[in-house]
Amino acid sequence: MRKTVRFEELNTADLRASGFDKVILPIGSCESHGDHLPFGIDAFIAHDLALAVAARVPRTMVLPPIWYGMSLHYRHQPMSVSVTNDTNIAVYRDVLDSVIHWGLRKILVINGHDGNIPCMEVAAQDIKLKHQDVGLAVLGAWWTAGLAMLPKEMWQNYQGYGHGGEAETSVAMAVVPELVDPARARGMVDDKDVYVKEFWNYEELTGYGASGLGTAATREKGERFKRALVDHLVAFLARKDEQGWIIPKREA
Repeated sequence: MRKTVRFEELNTADLRASGFDKVILPIGSCESHGDHLPFGIDAFIAHDLALAVAARVPRTMVLPPIWYGMSLHYRHQPMSVSVTNDTNIAVYRDVLDSVIHWGLRKILVINGHDGNIPCMEVAAQDIKLKHQDVGLAVLGAWWTAGLAMLPKEMWQNYQGYGHGGEAETSVAMAVVPELVDPARARGMVDDKDVYVKEFWNYEELTGYGASGLGTAATREKGERFKRALVDHLVAFLARKDEQGWIIPKREA
């Protein structure tokens, strides 16, 4: 049997011998992140996190990343290759249905792109209603989760946020350093309401393909960010296995 957690590298005999009972699905997008990051960085990061988690969690397989997401709101800069919300929901639903059909009933999704969040929420809810005994969890916004785990004083600008900003560029430097050129980063920051969600197309937030301060990124910050996320997800999966992939409840 091949010693790999990557589904695309396995064959039928490998899979039967593997004993996998958990699967991680990374999802991303293909769109501009400015002049300093590759178009596919969202999928690169989600896939890298998935592989790092699976390397530490027994019986966990990683699916190939879904490279295309709902990126129509990012198409003011060359170049966005996108699917619609309806297509995105259908693809997620079909992929999840497929792995469940083959007996994988413990599923973690790692999402790398904001436009995928509502699509995955719809697909996941549909799947959970159809397959009530399936354990399904989604890390919808790794950037928000990681920034909440790390000290605020790590970040020089915009609290680390941004599309191709300080945090994302730092993580990219830890994941695909050969594809990152932070010296070419340019970004703007916006002033959205904290409580009321405003809907936007990206040209309303920045004149570039990026926001935030990518020039403040470092590989050290990215490695620390990745470590915090991976540690959390490893602990999460271990806890879910102990709990039988149910949500514990108690009297109020």
